[in-house]
Amino acid sequence: MSEMIPVHTDQAPGAIGPYSQAVSVAGWVFCSGQIPLDPATGELVEGDIGAQTDQVLKNLSAVLEAAGSSLAGVVKTTVFLKDMADFPKMNEVYARHFGDHRPARAAVAVRTLPKDVSVEIEAIARIS
Repeated sequence: MSEMIPVHTDQAPGAIGPYSQAVSVAGWVFCSGQIPLDPATGELVEGDIGAQTDQVLKNLSAVLEAAGSSLAGVVKTTVFLKDMADFPKMNEVYARHFGDHRPARAAVAVRTLPKDVSVEIEAIARIS
């Protein structure tokens, strides 16, 4: 059985509970949900859903890189939205970050998210 290896980077917000930013196992990385926190300040990013989604994907990218992967290695994401009305703008920013790469994805509306943010995204990726 493959060992589960915790992944950590200072380029993304640290875990605020008993979990890892990500774990790698058997050539895969499983990323915990990222929210729009600025890793340098620990503060929430100001702005609309577009600005928040941009920061979330920057954070996710940093965690993936620390694990030896990238957004190009992502095979599945789950997007959690506070309001499904934000889907079009989130989707626009998401598409810009992923380019022509199209991993499988689920997007769901939830009642609340940590720190009352508007978006959280988790991912599963192959390690390069």
